[in-house]
Amino acid sequence: MSRPKPPLRFDVLTLFPRMFEGPFSESILKRARERGLLDVRLTDLRDFSTDRHHTVDDRPYGGGAGMLLMAEPLFQALKRLRKKNSKVILLSPQGRRFDQALAAKFAKERHLVLVCGHYEGVDERILDFVDLELSVGDFVLTGGEIPAMAVVDAVARLLPGVLAKPGAAEKESFTERLLDYPQYTRPAEWRGRKVPEVLLSGDHARIDAWRREAARRATALKRPDLLEKPARKKLRLRV
Repeated sequence: MSRPKPPLRFDVLTLFPRMFEGPFSESILKRARERGLLDVRLTDLRDFSTDRHHTVDDRPYGGGAGMLLMAEPLFQALKRLRKKNSKVILLSPQGRRFDQALAAKFAKERHLVLVCGHYEGVDERILDFVDLELSVGDFVLTGGEIPAMAVVDAVARLLPGVLAKPGAAEKESFTERLLDYPQYTRPAEWRGRKVPEVLLSGDHARIDAWRREAARRATALKRPDLLEKPARKKLRLRV
């Protein structure tokens, strides 16, 4: 008898583990963890400081605003967390843009270590021990905690059994570089606005054709850049 596949494990390295208590203890992520489909563990970077003040940051050489996370506490934490099959990801505004294709790739991994950057960033030398820098957009947040939550959420819902309806994630926005088609629910007419007749017809072939065309129209109107992008090359994470 084959052994059950172990859940995808996330280790999140952060200065603020309490920020994750709400998002990881509610809704779909909570159920996924309770059912053993997802394993999320939080590690406080200050546990790897080397002084009694639990210092993990310092001023940058050459001057400048803000503080940097020091290399040694990060190194010691990664030394503890990294396993043979781990991929270490640094959340950073300088990283590769996170997208649905990358979420799907992460969902096939066994162990992801998410490092939440903070302050003005990290000592550049720690990047030698990171497999990928990852950004959730061209803007700057106060830290990598919120991006880490977004990554866990996007990846978790692609794991088998996490969503109630099998295959539900395969037909969503960005799966084929298209936005999702417009959707409606009861009543069939609301404040003078009617649901498209085809959706009430019961003709599944017509409905599928309408949805494909509606998805293309929505993408052309809202995100034409998606239609212009070439297929992304296969990503290889550094080992």
